Amino acid sequence: MTRLVLVLGDQLSEGLSALRAADKDRDIVVMAEVAEEAGYVPHHPKKIAFLFAAMRKFAQRLQDAGWRVAYTRLDDTDNSGAICGELLRRAAEHDATGVIATQPGEWRLIGALSEMPLKLHIIRDDRFIASADAFEAWAKDKKQLRMEYFYREMRRKTGLLMEGEQPAGGKWNYDHDNRKPAPDDVKFEGPLMFEPDNAVEEVLDLVAARFGGNFGALRPFWFATDRDQALAQLDHWIKGGLTEFGDYQDAMLADRPFMYHSLISLYINAGLLDPLEVCQKVEAAWQAGKAPLNAAEGFIRQIIGWREYVRGIWYREGPDYTRRNILNHSNDLPSMYWGAPTDMRCISQTVAQTRDQAYAHHIQRLMVTGNFALLAGIDPWQVHEWYLAVYADAYEWVEAPNVIGMSLFADGGIIASKPYVSSGNYIDRMSDYCGGCAYKVKDKTGPKACPFNLLYWHFLIRHRDRFSSNPRMGQMYATWDRMDVERRKTVLRDADTFLAKMQAGDRI
Repeated sequence: MTRLVLVLGDQLSEGLSALRAADKDRDIVVMAEVAEEAGYVPHHPKKIAFLFAAMRKFAQRLQDAGWRVAYTRLDDTDNSGAICGELLRRAAEHDATGVIATQPGEWRLIGALSEMPLKLHIIRDDRFIASADAFEAWAKDKKQLRMEYFYREMRRKTGLLMEGEQPAGGKWNYDHDNRKPAPDDVKFEGPLMFEPDNAVEEVLDLVAARFGGNFGALRPFWFATDRDQALAQLDHWIKGGLTEFGDYQDAMLADRPFMYHSLISLYINAGLLDPLEVCQKVEAAWQAGKAPLNAAEGFIRQIIGWREYVRGIWYREGPDYTRRNILNHSNDLPSMYWGAPTDMRCISQTVAQTRDQAYAHHIQRLMVTGNFALLAGIDPWQVHEWYLAVYADAYEWVEAPNVIGMSLFADGGIIASKPYVSSGNYIDRMSDYCGGCAYKVKDKTGPKACPFNLLYWHFLIRHRDRFSSNPRMGQMYATWDRMDVERRKTVLRDADTFLAKMQAGDRI
């Protein structure tokens, strides 16, 4: 009896659980480029091209290994346009009665698969270290689900950066060493940029024709599109970027978009790299004296700590998580997020980088675009859909907790113990964005005042009933209460004026 083995575009791993459960001599792998997956949000053209090219190469890799692969290209005339449609079509072609699938990372697709009239066997995605059951066991009965303590469990489970039962160096976390402002010079040349081969060029032409109107520059296209290239990028970064990664991971420079970052999240999230192997290579570099402990620990924490943690939160909170809006924010996403002109240089720089590279690092996402969206009261669903659309590494399981929980506090504090908000001073300290900006980061009021300065206080005051008792925010309200009454009125009035311009669609 033939079964179908579904392999999705973010499951390009030869050790995938669905493949391990299948019979190479009997079963048929199904892979498909479909309009539904490419278009449920207006994905960045680079993201679509990356996934289609990587899928085609992975399908060939499976065929070379002896698998039978039923592969549907986007422009195939028989393409049904949906994953479930392709499974039903292939089942009819091959008289297959069942489907083996590794659990998808989006509730939308999980729901669609469950409604098919085929016998479906969903298998856990064990490319993640912590299963849903393991995360639930950790989370059960806890009043606060703080990532730091989950991360320590993952260190113990994997043995990474451990010396017996103790953390290497005597501390679990070296984050206080990893917050240096932008350096005068960045010595790392950035990621490897791969010249598109004929297979990739074919995909680029297809994407240009079908998705050329989406936000984002398709060319130049330089992403790795197979495992060997992704491994080359990992080794390149460990050799040249890891050493300074820890110190400057939060820094931002307008003319150095990649800084010391690895740019491998899209390869890990698509399955070309295994997260544990990545961490083991970073640990080996530290053990060999080729990277400092703060850099190795900071990076490994992002993978086995934060990445595993947000996956657990996503699964635990369920399909309605992306609709959370505890603060009742309802303003529309400003057009500057889609590239419309703005006088805010930090937003302009981050959005332009996102448009050109389908990439921005975590502080650009959290403390520039995310911080503004929270302060300005933007509807979380609209923000969630924007992040999901524009970044090459974005899938619901990783994007939603980072946006709904971490950036926007829309989940009411499941992830963050307080809102991640700041005035313009933080951005000024960590970047060169404020130089040359039409707004003045030192101005607290008036027409040239940095919008972050105005909106910071506006946000705190309109949500005072919720946050004034938060022990981590008490000092902020005490500072406000010490301000001159007239100054407070001016701040709120100027913030109202700015928000009115934004909501009217005027340039801000």
